Amino acid sequence: MQAGRASEISQSPVMANVTYFETPVYIQHVDEQNGTARIFPLDNPEQEQEVPLSQLTEH
Repeated sequence: MQAGRASEISQSPVMANVTYFETPVYIQHVDEQNGTARIFPLDNPEQEQEVPLSQLTEH
């Protein structure tokens, strides 16, 4: 996923359909400089993780 699009999704009040290895996730924060995003699975908000933007997919 492109950093700009990930930032748009993280700031939007509308929930986007984004997955990380087929798991639906919520994007909390995007670090464009490092090419990463702070995410958590929709069904487990306490499982936060930092992942490469390239591993996120918008459907």
